[in-house]
Amino acid sequence: MSKLEVIVLNEQDAEMAEAYGADRLELVTAIGEGGLTPSYGVIKRVVNRVNIPVMVMIRPHSHSFVYQKEEWDVMREDIKMAKELGASGIVFGGLTAKGSVDFSILEMVVKEAGSMSVTFHRAIDEAMPIEIYKSLCESGLKINQVLTSGGRPNVMEGLQTLRDLVEDSVNGTDKPVIMPGSGLGLHNIEFVHETLQAPYYHFGSGVRKNGDFRYTIDGGILERIKEIVTR
Repeated sequence: MSKLEVIVLNEQDAEMAEAYGADRLELVTAIGEGGLTPSYGVIKRVVNRVNIPVMVMIRPHSHSFVYQKEEWDVMREDIKMAKELGASGIVFGGLTAKGSVDFSILEMVVKEAGSMSVTFHRAIDEAMPIEIYKSLCESGLKINQVLTSGGRPNVMEGLQTLRDLVEDSVNGTDKPVIMPGSGLGLHNIEFVHETLQAPYYHFGSGVRKNGDFRYTIDGGILERIKEIVTR
């Protein structure tokens, strides 16, 4: 039985997603820029309105996934804020200029997160997902989930790589869970789920009315997706 993570932008989204079957939320702002760190007020209101886990995006800018040392303090404070407000986890990804994982900043992030759940996001798709995943597994750092489209623009194009990643993730203990995301919707989730049997799936515009973040979550679509992945 698989579970659903849904991107939300505010408390209304959060309540709707929970009501129609989301098991976990990824809270972001500035979705047009790929998702940035939400404000104190938004995090507080969302966490207080739902009973399911809220994962907060930690991303100070959309220029790249490469961060300078002077940006570390900002992210450290954002993680502290999310923790103090009761968020269950954080979503983060950092790379070096050469496209490998920036383990220096990742170590800082994981340490600051403490007992919070940590998702390494689609920064992995900017490089070579299988190699990046292997390096995360071997790092000894506590990464709970890896959000990926298999190194391609969407899950359908990255399906074979995702199949290899999901297989690898269950072949061992304490490996990060592979969570496919990007381009998922009612039109393809049945096929994707039959192919991958991933423990979690990540949805964004695919559960919105008109497939657009300018509109609210479509409860009917979310309910049908939930039924498919829990058969």
